[in-house]
Amino acid sequence: MNSPSSAANPTPVITARQIVKEFPYQGDAVHALRGVDLAVSRGEHVAVVGPSGCGKSTLLNVLAGIEAPTRGTVELLGESVYALDEGRRSALRLRKVGFIFQRFHLLSVLTAAENVELPMAEAGIGRRERRDRARELLEFVGLGHRIRHRPPHLSGGEQQRVAIARALANRPEVIFADEPTGELDRRTGDEIIALFERLNADGTTLVIVTHDPHVAGRARRRVEMADGLVVSGGEPS
Repeated sequence: MNSPSSAANPTPVITARQIVKEFPYQGDAVHALRGVDLAVSRGEHVAVVGPSGCGKSTLLNVLAGIEAPTRGTVELLGESVYALDEGRRSALRLRKVGFIFQRFHLLSVLTAAENVELPMAEAGIGRRERRDRARELLEFVGLGHRIRHRPPHLSGGEQQRVAIARALANRPEVIFADEPTGELDRRTGDEIIALFERLNADGTTLVIVTHDPHVAGRARRRVEMADGLVVSGGEPS
């Protein structure tokens, strides 16, 4: 849904330097990230893998501007993310970044189309344009016939497609996805990954956290984590 791109442009869209993230726990600290360096180029499709508890999801949240690191810097699309105040950081996330959660995070009282419209409404886009864009995106993800259905009446795979459509609403340059197939069966998961591959072919940068080697194998680059550190694949090849 962005401009087509035949190959990854080497321009960095994400640069993380010496990212440390600590969580207080019973008077001590849990060290989720221990000095992570990571670079992602424009147009890449990156899978972040590693055992449970190694810091994958924490890293994704830090890269996306959702959760501030204890120490370190993140540059995202030319902005030093945590040098921005919360208002400017929220605007960056809203207009330039899409985030897809494992458990969908859809509002059950809204229709599929209304869920997709939400980020556009936050961005101040007019009602007619929002409706047209929501319909276009739901058709793109194969749910043109489910526009008026609410999440409780959709399957898990359909809910994840709505979540993808919502993440695309404001035409993001980068999409972050946290275990996007973790709640899905293999066939449905393959369909979701095929959607991601279509987005990447259109030029969207993808960073996906996954525990599934099949999903990781579909990415163009694999970043491996262990014990809060990137142990391989931290730089574009």
